[in-house]
Amino acid sequence: MQTAVGVFGGEAYTEGIDALPLMNDNVGNSSRHAISSLDSPPFIAVELCREHLGVHPCDKRRGISEYQNMFPAIDFSLIENDEDILWKPDIREKNEEVAARGLKFLEWLWTRKEKEIAVVTHSGFLFHTLSAFGNDCHPNVKSEICTHFANCELRSVVIIDRGLIGSNEPSTNYPGKIPHGLDLPSDVADEKLSGNEPTK
Repeated sequence: MQTAVGVFGGEAYTEGIDALPLMNDNVGNSSRHAISSLDSPPFIAVELCREHLGVHPCDKRRGISEYQNMFPAIDFSLIENDEDILWKPDIREKNEEVAARGLKFLEWLWTRKEKEIAVVTHSGFLFHTLSAFGNDCHPNVKSEICTHFANCELRSVVIIDRGLIGSNEPSTNYPGKIPHGLDLPSDVADEKLSGNEPTK
């Protein structure tokens, strides 16, 4: 959450601002000042969007009440249990289980009305989730999709909901979330629409 707040949060928080801080002073002994939520996008914590679960104590989350004190403006309302009931000390989640959890997360993501969403999580979660895609693509594309993320790496990914799992009220201009019109490079499409097709 510190990474998300650092990247997408507002300026330094000062008393008297009519908005909760996204992050309070010195969270995680970071010596960082509080960060304002003013003019920031909404932040929503989603339990599915986590690193590999089990065995490693670093992958166990703290209680939500503790996070709420550290990150007052983050919405934790979708997380049902204060304590981490998913992490098990003696069972490590299998890669296939991480991928399945990732696909459940994407199903939830498709119900959102926003068109652009930043997903801030761990590289293992993203790697296993995205590995479920691209099997119908060229091997170079599949390789690109399945490359591990570097620390704090930002990537843009466009996922089209061909199964229409998403919301009934799309907030995009793509009926069925698939762009309509000619599926051509823009210069070729412009020539076809203007009637000035190149001669063969």
